[in-house]
This record gives sequence, structure tokens and C-alpha cells, in this order.
Amino acid sequence: MGRERGSAMIWLTLMLCFQSSFAATFMVGDASGWGFDVSNWPKGKTFKAGDVLEFTYNRANHDVAVVDKEAYESCKIPQEAPVFETGDDLIPLKKGDNYFVCGFPGHCEGGMKIAITAT
Repeated sequence: MGRERGSAMIWLTLMLCFQSSFAATFMVGDASGWGFDVSNWPKGKTFKAGDVLEFTYNRANHDVAVVDKEAYESCKIPQEAPVFETGDDLIPLKKGDNYFVCGFPGHCEGGMKIAITAT
């Protein structure tokens, strides 16, 4: 029994390492970072669940809220939405649609939002 458990742990560890080695990190907005007119940034890119988005920005002027489609389209952030404020946030993508907006007044409406579908 102990030998089987040890083999299972080794197999699980190898699978986790193997899976994470395929995750990619994308800097949102490329060299410009998270800012206005970033909504077209995802076009032409392929994203997978587990990939990580890196949002870099001046935290005195911006933040990143993870929202649903309705909030993305309306630019109205629900109170329960997770909001990141460090200026260098790493956010993993979930499978399916992922929506991100800046919560500062007028920023989302000014194009500071992205929608990404991860396979």
C-alpha cells in the first residue's frame, strides 16, 4: 500500500509540473501595459485555461476588476467583483470567457477593458 501511494504521489507531482509548464504568461497591452485603448490587445492571440495575464499599471491611476459579461458591457462593477490594485497583478485565466475592466471612473468607458476566451 505504501509503495502504491508513493508512486501515485510521484505521478501526480509529474503531471502538475508537466501541465504548468505549458501555461503561458501574457503582458496585457504588451510594453505599454494596462491602459486606455487596450480592448483590441487580445486580437490574434490564443489563450488557454491556466495561462496568466500580467497587468502592469500605475496603481494610483488604475486597477483591474474581474467581472462578468454584463458588467463588462455596462462598465458597472458589482460590489462582489474581485479587484486587484498592486500595479503588477498576475491573474490566471479560467476556461471560457474572462472579462477585465478598470474600475476607476470613466476608464472602462474609455476602452480600458478586455474580453478573452480561453480554451
